[in-house]
Parts: sequence; structure tokens; C-alpha cells
Amino acid sequence: MATTVMITGAGSGFGRGASLALAGRGHRVIATTETDEQAEALRVEAPELTVEKLDITTGDVDRAASWDIDVLINNAGAGQTGPMADVPLDRVRRLFEVNVFGTLAVTQAVLPKMVARGSGRIIIMSSIAGVISGPAFGPYSMTKHALEAMGKAMRSELAGQGIDVTLVNPGPYLTGFNDRMADSMWEWFGQGSLNAPATPLFEMMRQFVTEGQRDPVEVVDRLVELVEAETTEENNFVPPEIRQQLGA
Repeated sequence: MATTVMITGAGSGFGRGASLALAGRGHRVIATTETDEQAEALRVEAPELTVEKLDITTGDVDRAASWDIDVLINNAGAGQTGPMADVPLDRVRRLFEVNVFGTLAVTQAVLPKMVARGSGRIIIMSSIAGVISGPAFGPYSMTKHALEAMGKAMRSELAGQGIDVTLVNPGPYLTGFNDRMADSMWEWFGQGSLNAPATPLFEMMRQFVTEGQRDPVEVVDRLVELVEAETTEENNFVPPEIRQQLGA
């Protein structure tokens, strides 16, 4: 049965891929983007989508409250790496504004209509960084750990009202996001960083997340499955075998 799916961060990566895949399967997709430029480009590329400019850190979010959404895919996110001893607090706060507070704001905006209807699904894009952390990736991992707490709490809180909440935990996938995030760490070195002697360790982490990245279609396919599934698990690791590797 066709459903109405809202996807944040649909201008690129998993969000764009899932928007196109779901529309191709007959679902009505409201694909939202951070900027007007992204929205216009997506409208031209995929006229079958309903495209809206919706920056989840602004008052744009209020408009989502008027939309009848069956499934919300919280995909929009930002990345930042660097040593915790040096990354300015304003960078960390910005990361939380997008990844945590923006995600919660959109979720709260669409929930009243789901509750009134007695059905709905919230899909939260977490990460393997939501269950592990490592050198340089502390800022990003902090936000994904917060999303894990949010999603798990809401899954229990809303189940009795007919609303399913589930988390997706991708490993490294070749969307460009990991490469940009990993490269953001290098501004901290060679400028008196407290952690400059640990640079080889940070390079090792960069290689871990950027080498051997997988085809993002695996995550897109999993998102489609979750939209159409009768029931879900609390966490959905992609690829599935990564769960055992992490001991999660």
C-alpha cells in the first residue's frame, strides 16, 4: 500500500536515493532539502517528488506540522571531526543543533497527526558512530549517541499509540559525507593543537572510514524495506554483519 513519506536531507546521499527509490515504488514522497538551490535541482531531476526547502534548524520545521505523514525518515545531518580537546564549542553546538535538536524538532512537528491517527513510523538515521566512538570522531559520535537515546526512548513511549520508531546504523558508505567529515579534522593540526603528536592515530581513523566504502544503494534498499515493513527492530545495522563486528 502506498504511503506518504517525508525525508529530510534529500538533496544528496541516502536521502536523495531513498526519495527516488520510494517514489519509484509508488509512494508519495515529500523530499525536503536544506537550501532552495538543492530543492530546485531536485525538482528538475525528479518531478515525481514533492520537493520542499526545509532547513531543520529553522522555523521551516513548523510547516511540516500541516503535512499528513505516514513515515518520517530523519536523514538530514552534519559532520565534524577533530580532537575533543581543541574543537571549539560553537562547532559542537552546531552539530547538536542539526543532528539532535533539528531531528527532534521535525519529529515533534509531525507526531501530533500520527498520534491522532493512531499510526505512523519514525526512522532515525543514526550510525555505527551511535554505538562506538574513536579518535577524531568524538563530536560526531556524541550527536549520534544522543540520537540513539532519543530513538530508544521514543520507541517505548510511542508504541502504545501505534507509532513505530526505529534507528538505522550504517557503516562507511560512499556518498561523499564521510570523506568531507574526515577531512575536517586536519585544520586542527600544525597549529599548536594539544593532540598534534597523535596525528598518525587520527590518520588511521580517517583511513578506517574512507577506505573500502560500500555502495550506498544498500542503505537506500534498507530504508525502503523499513518504510514498507509490518514491524521493525530497534536498530538496523547496514550491512547487517556489522552488528556482530561491533558486538552490538
